[in-house]
Amino acid sequence: MSSSIITADKLTKTFGDFKAVDQISFEVTKGEIFGFLGANGAGKTTAMRMLCGLSLPTSGKATVAGFDVYEETEKIKQNIGYMSQKFSLYEDLTVKENMRFYGGIYGMSNKYIKTKTAEILSQLHIQKEENVLVKSLPLGWKQKLAFSVAIFHEPSIVFLDEPTGGVDPVARREFWNMIYQAAAEGITIFVTTHYMDEAEYCNRVSIMVDGKIEALDAPTALKIKYQAKSMDEVFLKLARKAVRNAD
Repeated sequence: MSSSIITADKLTKTFGDFKAVDQISFEVTKGEIFGFLGANGAGKTTAMRMLCGLSLPTSGKATVAGFDVYEETEKIKQNIGYMSQKFSLYEDLTVKENMRFYGGIYGMSNKYIKTKTAEILSQLHIQKEENVLVKSLPLGWKQKLAFSVAIFHEPSIVFLDEPTGGVDPVARREFWNMIYQAAAEGITIFVTTHYMDEAEYCNRVSIMVDGKIEALDAPTALKIKYQAKSMDEVFLKLARKAVRNAD
């Protein structure tokens, strides 16, 4: 049995004459932290939407958690977690209510929800805040809670779309410790970020330019290949090739 949790083979998405994603091919293995980078307009958001079962490809093949992106989109949604910078939690629900809500969406039993909620509250040291509205929490706490909720149902893979945007450096480091822990437990992490220091934390990094994957390797290997001192330098060298600039 293949250890690949994501496979993409010439995956393509066009809008009229515009190729948002142009024949990308790659694999992601179980428990890997995979960075999916690209400037605005590179096509990474469109690619992620296809992998999450939210948008049908125009051509090519792909599977996520063993399910086909054309035929089994609902099964994909049930077997992945998702968190974005823009929306992950319901601000007008309490911490505890958010966990109960998401547990219900994924069909978890009341017993599981109760046990898992207690476990997360303890891990995050927010037992006293369980009945506090999410909107009143500091941003760093919100993001850590949102990540915990995204993997509440113990999915095979979690998609993180710029999860640490606007979060201070200390909270970002704490967030990445949670990512490492989840990966150690076998959850695959598929993450987009604009912070190039975070790209250094990934096992492998893909960089998209104008709808194509321009580079894909471990951060150390990419720095050697592009004679760069940092991932920021690698990214700038590749992004300068971009022709288009709108998302």
